[in-house]
Amino acid sequence: MFFGEYRHNMDTKGRLSIPSKMRNQCGSLVYVTRGNEGCLNVYNEEGWNAYYQGLAQLSQRKKEARKFLRLVQSKTHDIEFDKTGRINIPADLRSLAGLEKECVIIGVGDHMEIWNQQKWESYYEENDADFDELSEMLEEE
Repeated sequence: MFFGEYRHNMDTKGRLSIPSKMRNQCGSLVYVTRGNEGCLNVYNEEGWNAYYQGLAQLSQRKKEARKFLRLVQSKTHDIEFDKTGRINIPADLRSLAGLEKECVIIGVGDHMEIWNQQKWESYYEENDADFDELSEMLEEE
């Protein structure tokens, strides 16, 4: 399980250090793809396989499913860790998430998310006041 919030700087070549607590759950590579709200999702192999199983259940006869699959799969990369525990995030994904230097890596249970630091701080600030209400709403489901 991935949890916590970590701040790391990405270098000019797109290399970002993944915290050792998270990296130790990943083996030699991760799957990085577009996420929601402008972040990147990072899965270990087990998490990616589970996520992909959900994608495989989508009906390819539905236009929205085909569109979503194309948007996700075209922006998915399997990335190996280097010797120092960094991943090299491809330029297309850096651009998609607005990643430049200051990044935030958060754990979200079955995966990690990588955020542009300013984007994450804005998102958190905008949604933090809803925490109690969200908790109550989700318990009812």
